[in-house]
Amino acid sequence: MASPLKDLYSPSFYNKLSDCLTEVLPGFDKQKFTQQIHTPEFENMELKERMRHTVKTLHNFMPRDFKKDIAFIKTLITLLRKKGIGEDGLAYMFLPDYIEVYGIDDYETSVDALEFTTQFVSCEFAVRPFLLKYTGPMMKQMQAWSLHESYKVRRLASEGSRPRLPWAMAVPELKKDVSLILPILENLKADPSEWVRRSVANNLNDIAKDHPQVVLEIAARWSGVSKETDAIIKHGSRTLLKQGHTEILAHYGLHTNGIDLSDFKVLSPKVKIGDSLEFVFTVANTNAVEQKIRLEYAIFYLMKNGKLNKKVFKISERIFQPGESFTITRKHKFILITTRTFYPGMHKIALIINGEEKATGKFELLA
Repeated sequence: MASPLKDLYSPSFYNKLSDCLTEVLPGFDKQKFTQQIHTPEFENMELKERMRHTVKTLHNFMPRDFKKDIAFIKTLITLLRKKGIGEDGLAYMFLPDYIEVYGIDDYETSVDALEFTTQFVSCEFAVRPFLLKYTGPMMKQMQAWSLHESYKVRRLASEGSRPRLPWAMAVPELKKDVSLILPILENLKADPSEWVRRSVANNLNDIAKDHPQVVLEIAARWSGVSKETDAIIKHGSRTLLKQGHTEILAHYGLHTNGIDLSDFKVLSPKVKIGDSLEFVFTVANTNAVEQKIRLEYAIFYLMKNGKLNKKVFKISERIFQPGESFTITRKHKFILITTRTFYPGMHKIALIINGEEKATGKFELLA
């Protein structure tokens, strides 16, 4: 079984960090730092709590002058790089968190620190409070970063400005006014880095949830620019595709004329939590020309209040030749995970072809 993420902040981690801090911080007391880290409460802290605890403990050993603090952090990052330690490592997210906690009132120093630090470990979360407090100037800075020579800084421009960045502080203005974000995405739509392009796609997908028409217009304008940009549009439209949005389906030539579904059957009408739902169906292209067919299924999960909550899962998307048919058997696991609670009772399943629900069935989930 994998170790909890919080265990990234381990005795070994703090030993390596302390050794490096000893080299860059005059008078650093490794023993005292270790004692302050490993408080009685430490063991019960989760990942983010341990990260913030590390920040606050480190602050006790810093000059308490933010400009000087950042000078030491830059020196520390340079040393960590030299030793081959921590680059892009989740545990070192405490460095951007330090900027977030202690630099919010020093905009200029913090902007410089974020640009430097994100090239070692991503600052996508740390930049959010600055976007909230300094929206206008910060978005201009993000636009400038979108032209930066480092792909990690360019990615920060896109990822940090996502309207719905998961696990991050909300910035309501980004949801409300996407015109602040679009110049950044325009600059990055043909970025040579796949990591950056994927961030652009995720940003578009966020926008689609509040402003679908904007994404539809972008899809029409960017279509055919390059295969990489086409991939951005496709990934950025995934929510609209799952919703069966008419215009995006038309954009990709997805219709159901001449597409037949038959022999749909739920093979496991009773499923125990921990086991899998199994179903089978046949799809055929009866057209005289080839047709792209996107196959999905939706599970309507029974909720605590007795209502059903729909979640769509993709099976495949490919070209079917004239007259081609294919039988598909699929399993859907009901394995317990921390992000979903299962409630025993009647559930529903639907088959979706090119955005349209074509068949439904029921099954009972057993405790």
